[in-house]
Amino acid sequence: MTAEKSQKLFERAVKCIPGGVNSPVRAYGAIGVAPRFIERADGSRIYDADGNSYIDFIDSWGPCILGHNDARIREAVTRACSQGLSFGCATEIEVEMAEFICEHIPSIEMVRMVNSGTEAVMSALRAARGFTGKNKVIKFAGCYHGHSDAMLVSAGSGVMASGVPDSAGVTPRCVQDTMTAVYNDLDSVKLLLEENPGQVAAVIVEPVGANMGVVLPKDGFLEGLRSLCDRHQALLIFDEVITGFRLGFTGAQGYYQVAPDLATYGKIIGAGMPVGAYGGRRDIMEQVAPVGPVYQAGTLSGNPIAMAAGLAQLRILYSQPEIYERLQEMGDWFFGEMKSFLEENQIPCQLNHIQSLGCLFFTDNLVEDYASAKKSDTAQYAAYFKHMLKSGVHLAPAQFEAMFLSAAHTQEDLTSVLEAVKSFFKENS
Repeated sequence: MTAEKSQKLFERAVKCIPGGVNSPVRAYGAIGVAPRFIERADGSRIYDADGNSYIDFIDSWGPCILGHNDARIREAVTRACSQGLSFGCATEIEVEMAEFICEHIPSIEMVRMVNSGTEAVMSALRAARGFTGKNKVIKFAGCYHGHSDAMLVSAGSGVMASGVPDSAGVTPRCVQDTMTAVYNDLDSVKLLLEENPGQVAAVIVEPVGANMGVVLPKDGFLEGLRSLCDRHQALLIFDEVITGFRLGFTGAQGYYQVAPDLATYGKIIGAGMPVGAYGGRRDIMEQVAPVGPVYQAGTLSGNPIAMAAGLAQLRILYSQPEIYERLQEMGDWFFGEMKSFLEENQIPCQLNHIQSLGCLFFTDNLVEDYASAKKSDTAQYAAYFKHMLKSGVHLAPAQFEAMFLSAAHTQEDLTSVLEAVKSFFKENS
């Protein structure tokens, strides 16, 4: 499997793009090879500049739940493009999208379109602070909420009552009101709330931790967050950039039957197009300009092309619940087979999964928070990644990312991937 063209493209890219990539998650630096430059995608497969075909488990980091280049979505985009690409004005399809979401997601009474998950989180936190009149926010180590300054805090393994910048260029004052708790540890949240009485505007959480691999909430964790927020008059924000419309049409909040006050969404709202959204209770959302005093704006927010793509996908997912049933069956079978193989051969790895999300951790410890996830052997993951790539399987080039199944994956695809997994461990036993 040659990568000559990708190598040459990477050599060009590093001269004009930092690290040769426009997002760090695309970098293969930890793997030690040049990233594959993708030319096209269709169904369950992507094709690189050298003509290599891969079974894809990134799905554009989640939103291609129907698979790549779905004809129905492509047709909706083509029709929208024929009318113009961007107006910077109100459009009917924005209203249709908002009505559709508000009608079908129980916790959302009003919604505002933005341009990314990062922007959705930044805006939701501002709305929470504006609504409550409080300044502090609690997040969790290992949960990623985009790259806005206030969310780039040090992801340590313990409770932090005051944020420490996790990136150059972020000043201590930007993160001083961001406090970090331990995922799946309600006592750590309770401690921060009690030590900062009347000061916490919101608790924000990935209901399923999907940016430290895949880490499921323990029984009662999300319900406990809801109770603590109610008790301390703080808002509960679900970051559903990964879980929204993937664990089921109503996302994690429907799956776990826990209603947040606000929810944020990313690219799945646009079927992979650059878009995001935040929404929730009417009394909170009516604090947002131009109705209320919380300012947020964007020329490309509600872009008609992104709305056309997203609404087409959401309508398909809502009208065909059997898609989620099949994803559940596929996930249970695929990840179940992988887990059985690991256990039968006493391989010291952990496999976490839920519905169509999964992650193989190279550690023999249970992975239930950021500290336990970080015990993974990243060097072994790099070797695994290279083996899978050579076997025609496209995974995230980092241990702490999810695998995403799509409705386009076939039984043949999954069987082929399982054989590649088994061959890696047999060769490296």
